[in-house]
Amino acid sequence: MRGWRLVCDGRATWVAAAVLAVACQGSTSESSDGRVQAAFPANALVYGQGPEGARSLYVVPVEGGEPSRLTSHPASDGLPRWTRDGRAVVFASQRSGNWQLWRTSIDGGDPTRLRVNEHREFQADESPDGRFLAFLSNREGPEFLWLLDQTTGELRTLVRHGKRTVMGNPHWSPDGRRIVFSSNWKSGHQIYVVDVASGEARRISPIGGCEPRFSPDGTKVVYVRRRPQGDKSLSRIVEHHVATGEETVVVDWPALNYDPVYSPDGSEIAFASTITGTWEIYRQRLADGKAHRVTFAEADARYPDYRPAAAGP
Repeated sequence: MRGWRLVCDGRATWVAAAVLAVACQGSTSESSDGRVQAAFPANALVYGQGPEGARSLYVVPVEGGEPSRLTSHPASDGLPRWTRDGRAVVFASQRSGNWQLWRTSIDGGDPTRLRVNEHREFQADESPDGRFLAFLSNREGPEFLWLLDQTTGELRTLVRHGKRTVMGNPHWSPDGRRIVFSSNWKSGHQIYVVDVASGEARRISPIGGCEPRFSPDGTKVVYVRRRPQGDKSLSRIVEHHVATGEETVVVDWPALNYDPVYSPDGSEIAFASTITGTWEIYRQRLADGKAHRVTFAEADARYPDYRPAAAGP
């Protein structure tokens, strides 16, 4: 394997099979209320940053630069997803004492709680038309995939698996007809695609995986797969072609590589990796595999999501 050297602030790390073009950044500045009041760029990533149990949300230009703090609370905020108009972020938070769904506007103001109950509800994704919210909830005991009609408040259970099921990362296809997700039902974590109209789900991963996301054209799914040798300190990011089942490894760094998501034009992915020893956000161009580090934080950075292409400043 080839080795490439990453240097930042005088520190060097050897990175295998990737080119990391890096510009070292400073830390973010905050206002008196703990939130940076700044215009959010149209071409931006939202992500979670901080220690487990005390994570906040930030927005950073895709090209890198000064992050802006989006949420501030002693409890943990995470798993952010842009709304389809790019004017707000839906996220999960423990600020009520349990994981619940919240929404915060980029125009300021306090986050609003989307649902009030005693269940664990998180990992939400808004449909392309903005009407429905797909999310995970244990309101019936096991963790199932639910749909919320944001206009009427109507709930629908879309996927029920076994009583000890752990699901993950629902994400809508661009045409709104399918949702990809992971589930450990029967044979460990696998990737499934469910037809929203019929509720019929089929497995698409050959040997297991998690953290799936559709491509902008709906023809591919990117997800995380453990190394075949089972080393829990290593993982790959693979691209699955939905029509043919063909898979291509796109990130094979000797580290944990998670949270992949396509850019709005499908030319690159963003993801989190421990290649430097802590979780940081990277972008990687799919055409040639060239990667760029985006975050330079003293605390873990996870769960990136690109702001939609139609979003304004």
